[in-house]
Amino acid sequence: MTEFDYIVTGGGSAGCVLAARLSEDPSVSVLLLEAGGRDDSFLFHWPAGFAKMTKGIASWGWSTAPQKHMKGREVWFTQAKVIGGGSTINAQIYTRGNARDYDSWSDVHGCNGWSYRELLPYFKRAEANERFNDDYHGIDGPLGVSMPRATLPICDAFIRAGQQYGIPYNPDFNGRDQAGVGFYQLTQCNARRSSAAVAFLKPAEIRPNLTVMPRTQATRILLENDRAIGVEVSGNGQSQKLRAAREVIVSSGAIGSPRLLLLSGIGPAEHLKSVGVDVRHDLPGVGENLQDHIDICTISELTGPHSYDGWDSWYKSALAGLQYVMFKSGPAAASLFETGGFWYADETESQPDIQFHLGQGSGIEKGIVKIDGAGITLNSAYMRPRSRGTVRLASNDPFAAPLIDPNYWSDPRDLEMSLRGLEMAREILAQPALSKFVRKEVLPGPAVTSNDDLFAYACKMAKTDHHPVGTCKMGQDDMAVVDNDLRVHGLEGLRVCDSSIMPRINSSNTNAPTIMIGEKGSDLIRDRAPLAPWVFEHERNDVRRPKVVG
Repeated sequence: MTEFDYIVTGGGSAGCVLAARLSEDPSVSVLLLEAGGRDDSFLFHWPAGFAKMTKGIASWGWSTAPQKHMKGREVWFTQAKVIGGGSTINAQIYTRGNARDYDSWSDVHGCNGWSYRELLPYFKRAEANERFNDDYHGIDGPLGVSMPRATLPICDAFIRAGQQYGIPYNPDFNGRDQAGVGFYQLTQCNARRSSAAVAFLKPAEIRPNLTVMPRTQATRILLENDRAIGVEVSGNGQSQKLRAAREVIVSSGAIGSPRLLLLSGIGPAEHLKSVGVDVRHDLPGVGENLQDHIDICTISELTGPHSYDGWDSWYKSALAGLQYVMFKSGPAAASLFETGGFWYADETESQPDIQFHLGQGSGIEKGIVKIDGAGITLNSAYMRPRSRGTVRLASNDPFAAPLIDPNYWSDPRDLEMSLRGLEMAREILAQPALSKFVRKEVLPGPAVTSNDDLFAYACKMAKTDHHPVGTCKMGQDDMAVVDNDLRVHGLEGLRVCDSSIMPRINSSNTNAPTIMIGEKGSDLIRDRAPLAPWVFEHERNDVRRPKVVG
């Protein structure tokens, strides 16, 4: 078998970071496997290309199992199938969540070394921020983080409307306070998408010790007794076995990673037997603990061309493309979701529990209605769901779609808070600051007010925020899959390093934390001393320390 020191299965956000960081050592060889292709199309690099992505481009094309708490609806479930993974097809929003998210990993879930102060240096190491250079941000990392380039006046009006509703302005959702309304920072550099593939992998590919194999799917981890020794892959119509002299690192995401472990006979024994997979290592937590954010939108018709609706005709698209090429501005420079905020559905909570994303148009994402004329969309999502789902195999066929069951709204509180978030979104769009922009609410529509009608609307319109995590969770309990060093419990030479290791979902978009996990994971794999926990400026100056609230 062809041999490498490290084999990384999955070239998504974490996988690209791992390949780049591990190959910094010229004495080791690294192989990165990616089932999808290269990010060759301009759509992957122009910010507005996101609008095409959730509709199936560079996606596995999966949907969820029928959701029994959503009247049996199957939800379209975009999962990236391209180098760079989610960072190549997402809306480029750079948010990390709340400090308490990570402190709960450490304090509640027993993940020592994963508290906020210990992880902040890894967030900063990855970051090249164009505006902030302070305790919370870095400027020397590979990942471009910048302010939006193509927001419209309605975005400023939305921020004023949020303040009229009672939400304070916040210039930095990743700074001292998460709560507020404002502009998102984006994973962009020079008005182009800064994906993990562009920021981390592309500069590293000049190294002779790094091999990247696109369009090659890992179908099985090879085990010898209790040690992973390599992987079996399929690519270009051929199957081959590749050996890992040191470690196999599974980095295929919250759906792909448990899927690969299960196909390899690593997981709940009864499930593996039921689909005809030989049990190699009974590990009951594999595929459990699936968590995701689900959002519900409200759409309003505008009084004029105040959004980017109407720019999808061929001639306007051509004009937008020309403007972007010449000036890096205009509709093609917009990620379309540059404005939003974090606030409280439950005012007794210690941290924000609702996130808003303002879409500069209607019908931007798959499953969301495109209205006649110009429209605006405001998504609201409950950030700390209690519902837990599963990822399972449909069969022992490595090319069959997995069974994805997020089990949305199985906990009634999740539904209650989701509907409260929808009501908050409707109230924000009805504020005076937006009166000259917004003509009327189209969806849900003024007639939809009763609990039954709101629930019916939510079941029809709710969609994933594309934030699945937790299916190979980190910890020490009986359902944990990996330990605090990301090593699979009970096996040698095998780790998982991606969003699937989160014991609990972070309270925001998940791409930035996934890149952070890749950064920290690379140090764990290389057996490097962890970066020192961050000490804030007011502590360095020996001033009485205020409470860090995220």
